[in-house]
Amino acid sequence: MNVLERFNRLPLDEAIALLSPCVAIPDWASALVQARPYADRAALLARAGELMQHWGDAELQQAMSAHPRIGERPTGSQAHAALSRQEQASVDRHDAELAEALRTANTQYEARFGRVFLIRAKGRSGAEILQALRLRLHNNEAQERQASLAQLREITLLRLEGVIGA
Repeated sequence: MNVLERFNRLPLDEAIALLSPCVAIPDWASALVQARPYADRAALLARAGELMQHWGDAELQQAMSAHPRIGERPTGSQAHAALSRQEQASVDRHDAELAEALRTANTQYEARFGRVFLIRAKGRSGAEILQALRLRLHNNEAQERQASLAQLREITLLRLEGVIGA
């Protein structure tokens, strides 16, 4: 039995637990689980994406509780921290100049927007992440909320793909 077949058959609480490392938005996981069974992976990902389109400020705030600062050691639940570590593997914590630049930009971002900077780190270098962080500091609140939600959706889909597999 493949992962999707297993997911389709899991009891409600176990299926929700399987999805919990994807994003700290329990209502999303619950709605995705309640829409089972899924005929295939594409159907699951499509439904997940549809549900994400309804995310707003409340969901962003909820999800941010599980996201570490870029360039810092992830904390939180084991599953979330492990995923964050993997996703931020390109950020060389031994590069003192990059680490200091990220720390400074993170502080500026948090002072401006009141939350940690959120970006899909997987596939990006530390320098690319820093550049994006600096660029997004020029956003207004509405632009940054939309940028953060877009990144949250990307991160969540990437994690869901990892959970469900091929």
